Amino acid sequence: MKYLNTFPEKCTGCNVCMSVCSKLYFKEDNPEKSCIRVGRAADGAFTLSVCNQCRRCVEECPTQAITVNKLGVVMINRTLCINCLACVAACPTGTMMTWRGGLVPFKCIACDACAKECPSGALKIEVKEG
Repeated sequence: MKYLNTFPEKCTGCNVCMSVCSKLYFKEDNPEKSCIRVGRAADGAFTLSVCNQCRRCVEECPTQAITVNKLGVVMINRTLCINCLACVAACPTGTMMTWRGGLVPFKCIACDACAKECPSGALKIEVKEG
């Protein structure tokens, strides 16, 4: 399974990852349209939220618009999606997302763009067997 591994202890809060992601997929620098979210914990440490490819959304999708590719990455077929948001409600990590005005949910597909641009090494694409 291919996924984006996070190392929040290395995060500096620069938000480069969110910028890279939203520019790549939505052609604008907008944190609301990023598949990865940088936040702050109560102790001030940075947090990184991203899809862990758990597949709960696949089970919930009534139209089978959400599938798993050969690398184990959960993918959304925009054509089949009816915007019911069952996947968003079922996501245990809150990383199946929508944005105001958006018609189709979105999530991290482990593309590596953010990891390549992260100046602190807080993100890395990994492949786990099984």
